[in-house]
Amino acid sequence: MPNTFAYLMLAMWPLVCLVLFLKLPMGRAFLWSMFGAYLLLPPHPASFDFPLLPPFNKLTLTNLSVFVIVWALSDKKMKLLPEGKLIRVLIFVFVFSPIATVLVNGDPVMFVTGGLRGLWPRDSVALVITQAIILLPFLLARQLLAEKGSQRDLLIVLCVSGLLYSLPMLAEVRLSPQLNLWIYGYFQHIFEQSIRAGGYRPIVFLYHGIWVAFFAMTSVVATIALWRGERSKHSLLYLLAALYLIVVLLLCKTMAPIIYLVLLVPLVAFFPVLLQVRVAAVLVILALSYPTLKGVHLVPTEAMLQQVEAVSSERSMSLRIRFENEELLLARANEKPLFGWGSWGRNQLHNAIDGTITTISDGRWIITMGVFGWFGFFAEFGLLSLPIFLIWYQFLNSSRGEKKPRNKTQRITIPLRRVTTRIVPVKQLSPYVGVLSLLLAVNLVDLLPNATLTSLTWLVAGALLGHSELMAKERSKTTSAEKDEIRRMIPDASNIAAQVR
Repeated sequence: MPNTFAYLMLAMWPLVCLVLFLKLPMGRAFLWSMFGAYLLLPPHPASFDFPLLPPFNKLTLTNLSVFVIVWALSDKKMKLLPEGKLIRVLIFVFVFSPIATVLVNGDPVMFVTGGLRGLWPRDSVALVITQAIILLPFLLARQLLAEKGSQRDLLIVLCVSGLLYSLPMLAEVRLSPQLNLWIYGYFQHIFEQSIRAGGYRPIVFLYHGIWVAFFAMTSVVATIALWRGERSKHSLLYLLAALYLIVVLLLCKTMAPIIYLVLLVPLVAFFPVLLQVRVAAVLVILALSYPTLKGVHLVPTEAMLQQVEAVSSERSMSLRIRFENEELLLARANEKPLFGWGSWGRNQLHNAIDGTITTISDGRWIITMGVFGWFGFFAEFGLLSLPIFLIWYQFLNSSRGEKKPRNKTQRITIPLRRVTTRIVPVKQLSPYVGVLSLLLAVNLVDLLPNATLTSLTWLVAGALLGHSELMAKERSKTTSAEKDEIRRMIPDASNIAAQVR
């Protein structure tokens, strides 16, 4: 169980966030508050649990604290809800669909020696509040991280925090994962899962070694993006930092993040932003299609297992267990497909005698579908994926605008008269949306085998959504300016007719 220091750290973190916001610009304070909480605070099960409220852990406590501080210190009125109707519908479903989940799960799940109680109406209060708090980084990042400079700050924080976090990571590689036990008084997972390839993979203060490896991968990719974007004396430092972080990632001994790194590094280092966004969109489509393809048995699981078997028989066995449990949990979810089974482990399969859980739910998609049904799945994954498609759409429109001549005149020919007008250029997209889109897309793909959905995932998605809205406004202003100038320069129809006669 967590010790007193663990609860003290949780209780003090709102004050730490307040100091950061008083000392730093709001965007940077937001970033360091979120990253610091994710990387340093004690993980599950450390939390404050009050009646009728969700547990206040490192995620919910930080989200709520940062929101209150931003609301109190903001100079202008905050507009939490995004502009688009579709994104607002997804937010509404994400927050309030648990009410329907509670209503259809009033019956208990019984075993010979006990059972799981049905959901009570008051459970919907805690679930709705939890969903709303989970969404706060998404909504705040939409406002605070929409600009190009803020997105660069996000990559810098990823780089710096990765370098700093590598020190305890390397310590645990050498000594075994003990830091959470030594500092907070408990081990947060199963120790045997930290043993890999004759050594250890670090966990530090996260939930699992997979989380640590995935974070290390994102730090490498962010550093590569900074190396590409910086044309100064710092570029060599970024390159050296990236090489160092690659070594740290390899020492994490986790296959999936290494595969993601092999895919992302060439894209981020050498390819244009538009191609990066396109690849991200394709990855998202694959991630969103997986549950449907899995349901109709079109996922080539055996071929995938054979490919992994060629690399590691141990990893192949692990993947096979995941696939088998997905089949069982998907069949369970299909018994209540729309709104799911709700919380308290009701989405799992249990031993009929004593209620022991007999399935393993690793992937976030099957967890969400089992708990909240298809409504919950499409709301959650829709909110995470839609910003990438919106960025792609805005990028295409901006690219078309850039093909028009700039700083020159475009001739518009009209009978007996020649009119000239100047094209108003569309503002370029941030050069960092490509790497952020790729990181978000890979995170969505990783939510198929794992549950690596964190506050940082919502943060990146919100930053992309905010930038897409900025680009839409800029394009709208530019289009209106063009039309007004053309309308002012073109003679009216009566003058044209008179000249023709």
